[in-house]
Amino acid sequence: MSHPHPELTLPPALPAGGLRIVALGGLGEVGRNMAVLEYDGRLLIIDCGVLFPEDNQPGVDLILPDFDYIRDRLDDVEAVVLTHGHEDHIGAVPYLLRLRRDIPLLGSQLTLAFVEAKLKEHRISPVTLAVKEGQTEKLGPFDLEFVAVNHSIPDALAVAVTTPAGTVLHTGDFKMDQLPLDGRVTDLRAFARLGEKGVDLFMVDSTNAEVPGFVTPEVEIGPVLDSVFAQAEKRIIVASFASHVHRVQQVLNAAHSHGRRVALVGRSMVRNMAIAADLGYLRVPEGVLIDLKKTGDLPDDQIVYMSTGSQGEPMAALSRMSNGDHQVRISHGDTVILASSLIPGNENSVFRVINGLTRLGARVVHSGNAKVHVSGHASAGELLYCYNILRPKNVMPVHGEVRHLVANGALAVKTGVPPERVVLAEDGVVIDLVDGKAAVVGAVPCGYVYVDGSSVGEITEAELKDRRILGEEGFVSVFAVVDSATGKVLAGPQILARGMAEDAAVFDEIRPELVRALEDAITGGATDTYQLQQVMRRIVGQWVSRRLRRRPMIVPIVVEA
Repeated sequence: MSHPHPELTLPPALPAGGLRIVALGGLGEVGRNMAVLEYDGRLLIIDCGVLFPEDNQPGVDLILPDFDYIRDRLDDVEAVVLTHGHEDHIGAVPYLLRLRRDIPLLGSQLTLAFVEAKLKEHRISPVTLAVKEGQTEKLGPFDLEFVAVNHSIPDALAVAVTTPAGTVLHTGDFKMDQLPLDGRVTDLRAFARLGEKGVDLFMVDSTNAEVPGFVTPEVEIGPVLDSVFAQAEKRIIVASFASHVHRVQQVLNAAHSHGRRVALVGRSMVRNMAIAADLGYLRVPEGVLIDLKKTGDLPDDQIVYMSTGSQGEPMAALSRMSNGDHQVRISHGDTVILASSLIPGNENSVFRVINGLTRLGARVVHSGNAKVHVSGHASAGELLYCYNILRPKNVMPVHGEVRHLVANGALAVKTGVPPERVVLAEDGVVIDLVDGKAAVVGAVPCGYVYVDGSSVGEITEAELKDRRILGEEGFVSVFAVVDSATGKVLAGPQILARGMAEDAAVFDEIRPELVRALEDAITGGATDTYQLQQVMRRIVGQWVSRRLRRRPMIVPIVVEA
């Protein structure tokens, strides 16, 4: 298998008749999925999503794909194809359209409805084209065919992109649930037909490539929810992704069966389910939905709250409930159902929420102790079926951490794909499909772009490092006034510490040494305040490290009198 290497240089010019693929996100991570296809000077983008920050990225709201690769070529972009409506595939669309507002967006009806609601908040009116499975479109040199796939959100689509260089089949996120709630199965007949014509590059979802067998059908979740509802004596709180229409449908059905009313909690949950209901993807039993404000009029055993926050997001409804900081107050005897799987990196946040809810007296049901969620991604058995049906000439695993990509590549090899035809790439690595062979030809710069409040791309890794130091090690400021003519310290050094347990008096020990160091430096010819500040930084840093076993951020200030 061909692996990316740090020594990869910028790619050469794309050969005539070749197709270039560059992933700007989604390879080596679960999130910010975005792939750019280039043929004959024209570009096609597949997905444009966000990645959610981890604990070591304090203050960051979202992480975007790096648009620098296409920033100077936005006029060459034919369209953005959106495979489905999850945030890790559509969340960055507003930030891309800020750069060029009239880039056409193609996707299914539900996907575009979710995107349009998001863009409305950014005051952007997009150019859209709704497509369905079986539909074909021609955009410049790209011939597109859309194929039905099922996932944990309705209306997901795979897309086959054909150019004179060959056909690329991109699955998006998919699984092969044979008993889907909406009856819409992954169209393996279309996969087989494409395979007969020839798939030159198969870009395939890798998230569950390490998991053997087949994903449990969604339909099996219904009886489990029904059982939990039957046992619940007081209120029920169900947390799920705000876009998981199938899970909300099952909760509405269970509530209807047990004489309960459902209140939607969380702005995104209310918005998305209103869209899904309006478009007919969510069937709401009559009289089941109730406004959150009216739940106080009902007895506890008739209430269900359908909430956001299943991943432990700090500001989401469920996290605030676990902290007692929400209008829904958890009490002894309530039942909380986390109807989602853990996204890698969120484990600590989710367990913190579970512990908080348990401390308040709730019974917490989650995927670790009950079958209340199934994955939306194909497991190894399903991927093997796809490889055998398609018989692709080249394979490029996408959507997953490195271990997922490697596991997916190994599955392809088991089905007979030559190892040299399995391309393992990471974000920014450039792959060219030329004369029927896909190969790594270079790499382009591709970093994380952080959204922090109203700023986009202004926060750097150095600033994040400073935030981590502030959060973990504390802050020390040192202030002194010196007379550069006499070489004497006239005032200070004053030392102020924050985020450190030690009493301020502990710094009395270091002050005489600081005075001597400053006066020696001035006598030795150091008159520049920056040099004197560095002297103070070094002395305090060494002392704090040795004496207190800490490495705080140190801000020295020297004023000349």
